[in-house]
Amino acid sequence: MKLLTLARDPRRRKARARARLFVAEGVRSVEELLRSNVRVRGVLTAPQLAAAPRGSVLLESLAARSDVEQVALSEQEFASAAETESPQGVLAVAEIPDRSLAAFDHVSPLTLLVLDAVQDPGNVGTIVRTAAALGASATVALPGTVDLWNAKVVRSGMGAHFNHPAFHCTADQLAAFLDSTGTELWAADARGAPVGARARPARLALAVGNEGSGLTEATRSRARALVALPIADTVESLNVAVATGILLFALRS
Repeated sequence: MKLLTLARDPRRRKARARARLFVAEGVRSVEELLRSNVRVRGVLTAPQLAAAPRGSVLLESLAARSDVEQVALSEQEFASAAETESPQGVLAVAEIPDRSLAAFDHVSPLTLLVLDAVQDPGNVGTIVRTAAALGASATVALPGTVDLWNAKVVRSGMGAHFNHPAFHCTADQLAAFLDSTGTELWAADARGAPVGARARPARLALAVGNEGSGLTEATRSRARALVALPIADTVESLNVAVATGILLFALRS
């Protein structure tokens, strides 16, 4: 299959799941991808890439990579695969890494971030990047959460996806992992006790909920504790990505 066709296909979630491919668009994302261990199928470039100093350096780097297919396109052809309004002239097609909870059966201390139906791509990408920066062991997305390999999520993650373990699992898979490994689930909720009011366990999973409706009832009922950030009475809530960052910082082991 031609690389341009491969780049167009992963726009749809079902196509990404079927082919196990995703697209990373933009100079920063492609730079980080090429530095990672994620397998890259190929890179598409357009003339505007060479016009930027950082873009020309990336082109030189690509020229030295015999293991990565590179296809130069016209601006019009490139635009047919790009999802940004002002494309930088580079995107890569890569394989979604094979990751699962099984890799963390014996990890201790453990900080597992659980996304419970978090739907905004920009928030989720920022959360993945924040989790990577603050030392979370992995980020797990439950059903109802936006696809972690959605192009906008990948762009917002700014390369974090390529090294930080981020993957999807079912609620049953998470429950089985928690029970079999003795991992305690805490959930972020405005009605919870202030974070820091109780000592965190060595193996902890922290769940954060949907931007508008909060935690699903299934996750809330399974949580051993509800934790909250003490904020001013005049502010109803925080953006989920901001709140997640503060909670992870407070709970660092």
